[in-house]
Amino acid sequence: MDVTRDEASAAPSPAARATAEEHHLLRGRDWAWRRRIRANPRSRQIYRWVVGGLGFVIVVAGLLMVPFPGPGWLVVFIGVSIWASEFHWARRLHLYGMGKLRTWNDWVMAQGLLVRGGLFLLTCLFVNAVLWTMLKLMGIPDWVPQDVASFAHAHLAL
Repeated sequence: MDVTRDEASAAPSPAARATAEEHHLLRGRDWAWRRRIRANPRSRQIYRWVVGGLGFVIVVAGLLMVPFPGPGWLVVFIGVSIWASEFHWARRLHLYGMGKLRTWNDWVMAQGLLVRGGLFLLTCLFVNAVLWTMLKLMGIPDWVPQDVASFAHAHLAL
């Protein structure tokens, strides 16, 4: 069968098909308790406020963690995933973010060992700079052993 140019342009893109399939798969996981909540307009509104508030708190906490070593972006994605369970705009944002993450990961993995090593060193340098700045501004915590604290004061200018 020969496909004309108009028919080919009318066919959905692979990304659109994947999004539609993922959305269809999400419908199958709609639990009975969520259907009961959605059946009552008042409980549905309360549920949406709770999901929105919980997602907001988690996203803000994740954004505050981003500059520090740890799971900042992971926490942001978890918050957006919570939003995506109830809000269509958040589902689109989540799919967009996951697509960008997948694209970045594919690009990094396609690079040679030298580029990946350079990215690793840049990441380590950034994390160390953030840690040093944080310790310089806030001071060394009391739970750090005295030997380590004196070493940091003497050799790291803390």
